[in-house]
Amino acid sequence: MSDMLVALYRLPEQDSGLERLKANSIVVRRAIAPEKLQVLDWVRSHFSQPWVDECDVAFARQPVTCYIALEHGKMIGFACYEATCRNFFGPTGVSPSARGKGVGTALLMACMHAMRADGYGYAIIGSAGPVDFYKRTLGAVEIENSTPGIYEGMLRAE
Repeated sequence: MSDMLVALYRLPEQDSGLERLKANSIVVRRAIAPEKLQVLDWVRSHFSQPWVDECDVAFARQPVTCYIALEHGKMIGFACYEATCRNFFGPTGVSPSARGKGVGTALLMACMHAMRADGYGYAIIGSAGPVDFYKRTLGAVEIENSTPGIYEGMLRAE
């Protein structure tokens, strides 16, 4: 999968999406340090150990670079940035039961707006999975010759 580039100075606004979710008892917000173990356990139970490791790094940053989505106080999704490399978005994931509600988009937008507030003009989506989603939502463009990118030679579980 290729990496993608996002122009942060062209981001769509995010408030209306957050308000729609809030009306359905879904909140997207930055995680805080005392939630670290709960968030990592949730990511471990729904996704993969490498994503847990990246999420762990996001909790080592100040402020924490992990956003979470909660429905009635229960975690349903997460998104991180600056976990593997500076200026990189990811990993991100939403529980299967919460997909299609706009949660992934809200998490993505929260991270992108935070990256812009941190002073970046562009963001990189590392090893972007849903390319069409990122193109449609953010106007992201694929970065030529970026496969396998920073993940080349990464240790894999046997």
